[in-house]
Amino acid sequence: MGVTMDGTKQQRRGNTRQRIQDVALELFAEQGYEKTSLREIAERLDVTKAALYYHFKTKEEIIVSLFEDLTKPIENLIEWGRQQPHTLETKQEIIRRYSEALAGAEPLFRFMQENQATVRELRIGDTFKDRMRGLRDILIDPEAELVDQVRSVSALFTLHAGMFVMHDLVGDSEKKREAVLEVALDLISQAHEGARTRE
Repeated sequence: MGVTMDGTKQQRRGNTRQRIQDVALELFAEQGYEKTSLREIAERLDVTKAALYYHFKTKEEIIVSLFEDLTKPIENLIEWGRQQPHTLETKQEIIRRYSEALAGAEPLFRFMQENQATVRELRIGDTFKDRMRGLRDILIDPEAELVDQVRSVSALFTLHAGMFVMHDLVGDSEKKREAVLEVALDLISQAHEGARTRE
């Protein structure tokens, strides 16, 4: 009995936690990370500062927790990818899933781009670079020509560019995401083909 009650409590807490994260990101985007206080976050959420404190003691904690939550799918993807055969299908699936993970984490990545000093201070950037290396190592064929290794890495960066550079281009965001994904998948296929023809 205790377990289920605890489980639902965890879930409810999780929701409040998510609301705090979302509202904090909104405020950071509107008025800047430095200028936003915990009190303002509590006010917008319509909770007491004590209630907010129960979940997070500092703004830093909010950002770090957000980063951990939103990049968890990327971590899971690396774990999964490492256990798969080194086929084109695997690589395409990684690109597809990574595209989804990025879409889910878009507000956070925007924050990271606009607050690079904070990101450096909180060492979030280092963790992210490690994750990117993990993905890169699964996508690249070590024996492939350099040009195909570059294509593989470019597939990842195409998805990043899609998030930042394409953001203010006119057009339906879902269509843009599909177009970006298509280019990334093309790059991975080309790289894979290149590696195969030289075997």
